[in-house]
Amino acid sequence: MPSDEKQLRRYEFKKALEGLSNLKGRGTELISLYIPPERQIYDVVAYLREEFSTSANIKSKSTRKNVLSAIESIMSKLKYYKQPPETGLVFFVGHVQKRGDQTEMFSQIIEPPEPVQTFIYKCDSQFFTEPLMAQLKAKDVYGLIVIDRKEATIGFLNGTSISVVTNEQSLVPSKHHQGGQSSRRYERLIEIAANDYFKKIGEIINNTYMPIIRDMKGVFIGGPGATKNFFFENDYLFNDIKRKVVDLYDVGYTDESGLRELVEKAAESMKDMEIAREKDIVNKFMREVRKGDEGLAVYGEKEVQESLERKAVYILILSDGIRKTKYYYTCPSCNNTAEFSERPEDNTCPKCGAGMELDHEDDLVRKLFSMAEESGATVEMIGEESEEGKLLKKAFGGIAGILRYVPQKAARSF
Repeated sequence: MPSDEKQLRRYEFKKALEGLSNLKGRGTELISLYIPPERQIYDVVAYLREEFSTSANIKSKSTRKNVLSAIESIMSKLKYYKQPPETGLVFFVGHVQKRGDQTEMFSQIIEPPEPVQTFIYKCDSQFFTEPLMAQLKAKDVYGLIVIDRKEATIGFLNGTSISVVTNEQSLVPSKHHQGGQSSRRYERLIEIAANDYFKKIGEIINNTYMPIIRDMKGVFIGGPGATKNFFFENDYLFNDIKRKVVDLYDVGYTDESGLRELVEKAAESMKDMEIAREKDIVNKFMREVRKGDEGLAVYGEKEVQESLERKAVYILILSDGIRKTKYYYTCPSCNNTAEFSERPEDNTCPKCGAGMELDHEDDLVRKLFSMAEESGATVEMIGEESEEGKLLKKAFGGIAGILRYVPQKAARSF
């Protein structure tokens, strides 16, 4: 699958799950059905027929009616499938609450990006989306360790998100300037305290990383000076964790900021890592922003669309947190058309005064993807969890781009 199409599918998948998580039913009327790819459709239909018979005994008349109609709806849709797709099928069907006591039938079928693992039938007041939410989580997990004799911080890099597990302060005394036997005895006490501190840190790391060591892509260790090397080379870490260590790096801090510095240093070793890719893209864009009128940066919904229409965009940069829909209205009397960012309260045609009618609606991100494809631009989706993603969304509205050339000038090209 092309990269742009994969990014768009992931965006739409995330958006669909967000919408599903906001829906609620009146009682246990919402059905979530997960069908693994190897499950036979006729087996699923047989199971639903049994559930239909069981649900006919529900005491509440309205709940019984809504559950039965939801099951019937799923069975009617299954007629169009000879077998599940490669990743399975997930049905979300039921009567969702609207204003007041009103409900309306809702139905959505999702082909997930990764295979459904188990058959699940769940009837509840909310749709069961947890198995699909798990598919959104980044699969590349790295262990992060920064350490010196004063403190150590242990954490994870999950996709673009850095999380701290613990920050541990050391009780190792500072070196002194006394001489003689007293000095040697004091040095031994310092080394004993340091060894106890390293043992404690090693035990925390071993207990934290070992349960998921098979799923971790690598471990990075950083810190100022030679302490990190001493800690790694001696027997404080289990061998399974040592084998996952990709490299050691000199970093200036051993607190949470040290973890961020470690990720920046390690990014050279992880070119395929999501956070490195996003950081590189946003940094390129920011360099062009700082050049002002001489730069290749463009941002803002209107400005980016105009640049796409001119086929001037080289890289289209979008936040995956954008949630905008465009509404297109047409006047049946004079064929005048209009585009709105929200459903208009007054849909009177400005030309002839007749009432305009909704022709269609379009997700803004999908529209921008389509424009990028037509103009030959590359699309890069930036997660809103990273620092770069937050900057893109907050400062630039989540819509930006790098141009092929400076507007109205032929001074240089990208």
